[in-house]
Amino acid sequence: MWFSKDTAEMPTGETQHFVLGTPIMALPPEGFQRVEFGMGCFWGAERIFWQLDGVWTTSVGYGGGQGAAPRYEAVCTGQTGHAELVQVVYDPAKLSFFELLKVFWESHDPTQGDRQGNDRGPQYRSVIFCHEREHSLMAQTSRDDYAAGLKTAGFGSITTQITPSPGYHFAEAYHQQYLAKNPDGYCGIGGTGVSCPLRP
Repeated sequence: MWFSKDTAEMPTGETQHFVLGTPIMALPPEGFQRVEFGMGCFWGAERIFWQLDGVWTTSVGYGGGQGAAPRYEAVCTGQTGHAELVQVVYDPAKLSFFELLKVFWESHDPTQGDRQGNDRGPQYRSVIFCHEREHSLMAQTSRDDYAAGLKTAGFGSITTQITPSPGYHFAEAYHQQYLAKNPDGYCGIGGTGVSCPLRP
């Protein structure tokens, strides 16, 4: 199985992606890469990424907080410090990391601190948890590029946290691909309307 060393297994046995049909928790093909994004409610964030050509699988989970086995009810209190995350596993031969970053920046408002729209609390903060040092540097470069456009458009400073992945904990099975199973479900994800420059 393919986990960060402090990643817990999903509490129930759902292991296949409801939309893509790929494994959620199994070893991906050689050469594929992963990243975790936090950008508000993870239901809507996951749907954005599973639609991209080059994405092999996605899942939702928690990271960046205290406790070895976070659960939704505890994370929702804001007391554990975890962020709601979408983990993206992708083929870098088909989809570059800068292309993923462009989608990330444009799909939410990274200037809002501990909230996205009506969703408030540290669990909804904007984060990028990287598994490669190169990705951290690329994320910082992309952030600086996007910050210039946001400033011109009248937005405040970017509050996004960019760090090495602190470990990823799969969320409960009913959260996985939630908006595919519940098409009328809530999605509070929304961007600023500002375009992010795409690095080569």
